[in-house]
Amino acid sequence: MTEHAPDTETDSETAESRDFIREIISDDLATGKHKAVVTRFPPEPNGFLHIGHAKSIILNFGIAGEFGGRCHLRFDDTNPAKEEQVYIDAIEEDVRWLGYDWGGHLYHASDNFGQLYAWAEHLVENGDAYVDDLSADEMREYRGTLTEPGRNSPYRDRPPAENLDLLRRMKAGEFDEGAKVLRARIDMASGNINMRDPVLYRILHAEHPRTGDAWKIYPTYDFAHGQSDAVEHITHSLCTLEFEDHRPLYDWLVEHLPVPARPRQYEFARLNLTNTVLSKRRLTRLVDEGRVTGWDDPRMPTLAGLRRRGVPAAAIRDFIGRLGISKSNATVEMAYLDHCTREYLNKHALRRMAVLKPLKVVIDNYPEGGEELLDAVNNPEDEAAGSRQVPFSREIYIERDDFMEDPPKKFFRLAPNREVRLRYGYYVTCTDVVKNDQGEIIELRCTYDPATRGGNSPDGRKVKATLHWVSAAHAAEAEVRLYGRLFETEIPGSDGDFLDDINPNSVETLSGCKLEPALGEAPVGETVQFERLGYFCRDGSEGDRLIFNRTIGLRDSWAKAQRQAKA
Repeated sequence: MTEHAPDTETDSETAESRDFIREIISDDLATGKHKAVVTRFPPEPNGFLHIGHAKSIILNFGIAGEFGGRCHLRFDDTNPAKEEQVYIDAIEEDVRWLGYDWGGHLYHASDNFGQLYAWAEHLVENGDAYVDDLSADEMREYRGTLTEPGRNSPYRDRPPAENLDLLRRMKAGEFDEGAKVLRARIDMASGNINMRDPVLYRILHAEHPRTGDAWKIYPTYDFAHGQSDAVEHITHSLCTLEFEDHRPLYDWLVEHLPVPARPRQYEFARLNLTNTVLSKRRLTRLVDEGRVTGWDDPRMPTLAGLRRRGVPAAAIRDFIGRLGISKSNATVEMAYLDHCTREYLNKHALRRMAVLKPLKVVIDNYPEGGEELLDAVNNPEDEAAGSRQVPFSREIYIERDDFMEDPPKKFFRLAPNREVRLRYGYYVTCTDVVKNDQGEIIELRCTYDPATRGGNSPDGRKVKATLHWVSAAHAAEAEVRLYGRLFETEIPGSDGDFLDDINPNSVETLSGCKLEPALGEAPVGETVQFERLGYFCRDGSEGDRLIFNRTIGLRDSWAKAQRQAKA
């Protein structure tokens, strides 16, 4: 099902105040169950964060801030075979970019490897865990199905002393990967497959980014997660609904170990978006198979990709806030994220002029070598943004699409013997069309009315079109990349391999674009509005080359659909 987002006038803070998690926390504080709120965001450093993670980041850090508590950033670094420093650095950058800071509370599951191992021995000594020799395939066979109970491993009844000896030898590196695992002894007939003697430790002969080759065995996520929460005295462990069936195991481990605190897990619905994929496995495949240029490709739903495309962090926070927190899974239209982005940028982005497909215009009656500065508004939505001056000269560029030699009836832009307004400038009339030997239009000759400076006619005559333009003598030249949806289908992969649904036209690269000179000095990462064209962000991926990525167009299809639905 596709979820229709709240009305655009919904206040995100009001939406947040109604969610069930905040009600639980309010009650816990009011009843004295907890004196302070401690949450955590626990990413795995095996890929870049995506917008689905943003929901968890905003919830965990946001709640901690609202209730005067704190939020920890904790890396779940329990699988060294897939972890890299580049991912750790990217995650920290993304969290900061979203506007959050963990202060001195940066942790790693690996900080607790010694304590976790000691607790593993505790379970073994109490008969609550055993070393199993079954292979991975055999364990799957013994586990059973959703409708059939599992079977006990033939190694399940090893005495604690033997298990302890084997575990210590696993730790010492005596066995090959896959030869043995440590499993919790719970219930192979449980209706919850996660409780059918889950694996707690496995052998991995891989160097860890932080602990090197000190360990030959590593805890699983299920074992490390809850116990790390306890070590850090997390009060509310917030995670998405796919971990709901893991909660009994989370609670079982807390109950069977001498942990210093007893955290409680609460689940909320994850974020799903149309026209994209938010599975880390699928995102990794896009990168590894070269379907995108990297994790920060502007078409990717990663936070790095969204940032490079020019989507503001504030727009993402607003988007997540408006959706609110619930326990019902649904899919949100990508157009709603676009709407929130466009709405924010309309209020905050500076306006600039850029011509993406330039056609030269020579104004014959403008003085040779003459130039002047014209006043231009920086943002009509923000009076405090003030104005700037743009240079005007005898030769300018306009968009090629803004001229037609033989226009249809409803084409009101420039045509032979037709007058139009230049934005912030003058009225001009096309007097001649210059073509090359192939019959292609390469230049327009025009005249201007000096009395219309600033775009106003003293005699009150009207024109039906206003065109943006750039002075040829002052233009900065740039490459502009027009990004669209990476996937054309609403649910990629619904009918097969998701890669088959990639949009082959998801990016168009334009060279030789002409920009007003101020854009030549635009900071990397700044998003501005190219008047009449959309919002664009300066890209810094190729050094000093002047490159702009399209963030989003000006047309708001989501808002239009909402208006039609209400009509």
